[in-house]
Amino acid sequence: MSTRPRLTVGLPIAGQITGDDHSGLIEIAQLADGLGVDALTTSDHVVMGERLEQYRWGPFMFEKGVPWIEPLTLLSAIAGATSDIRLVTGVLIAPLRPPALLAKIVATLDQLSRGRLDLGVGTGWQPEEYDAMGLDFAKRAQMLDDTIAACRALWGPSPATFTSETISFESIWCDPKPFRPGGPPVFFSGPLTPRNVRRVVTLGDGWIPIMGAPLDEARDGIATLRAALEAGGRDPDALLVRMPVPMTRDSDGALDVRAMAETATTMATMGITDANVSFALLGADRSSAERRLAELVDYWN
Repeated sequence: MSTRPRLTVGLPIAGQITGDDHSGLIEIAQLADGLGVDALTTSDHVVMGERLEQYRWGPFMFEKGVPWIEPLTLLSAIAGATSDIRLVTGVLIAPLRPPALLAKIVATLDQLSRGRLDLGVGTGWQPEEYDAMGLDFAKRAQMLDDTIAACRALWGPSPATFTSETISFESIWCDPKPFRPGGPPVFFSGPLTPRNVRRVVTLGDGWIPIMGAPLDEARDGIATLRAALEAGGRDPDALLVRMPVPMTRDSDGALDVRAMAETATTMATMGITDANVSFALLGADRSSAERRLAELVDYWN
């Protein structure tokens, strides 16, 4: 039995590796499925605004006008082209989707993939995305809470009734239900503010630390969440945590996938259950990234 977290591969985004040939994403997914990779993850932006300097975590690495594939559509295509690999959003800007429609799409994909979907969600960082959807950016935190709570209600017994600050409905049916009772696991992303801790405890199954968070910060956050889950009457051992494996290079500057696999062992002892590696960072081009991925899987197993 592996002592490492589940290996999640981040699919190329915004035209990385595959350029405008988006069918290449399906082929990479099929390769990962065949190699025995545990999961694939993909990111989300509905639109991009002009002011990329609003990104809070350093320089935004993509230019305006690059192609951001819609995550649930992409994962639906991958579901039909693969058999075992898990399908992960990391993260979906959930408040940009009407809750009833999001609940329907997620339940449908979970059914068609026979329970392979994991839902990572967050609020995003661009006011322009909310403006384009006719939504109030200032209410994004409340909309995230209400969206996931509404989805939970719709994934449960019908008819569903739900009332909140931003969404309410009464005696409605939303079918099909997800493949797994109660719906797919939901990971909330971002720093562990009191509100985010409350989200994980009351609405979620897992946590995605903010991009670039060090392992020590994740360790402290896991301890905080475990204590909060226990206080809330939930099993702390069931907590799911997904974060990137730190990139390690050898003395020649080449990516050291063996060292990365060993680091993942340390991550598992900390309580990190899912470790991601970006496909685009594995090699300078698709063929070299595919070779390094195969090497990484060998070391991982």
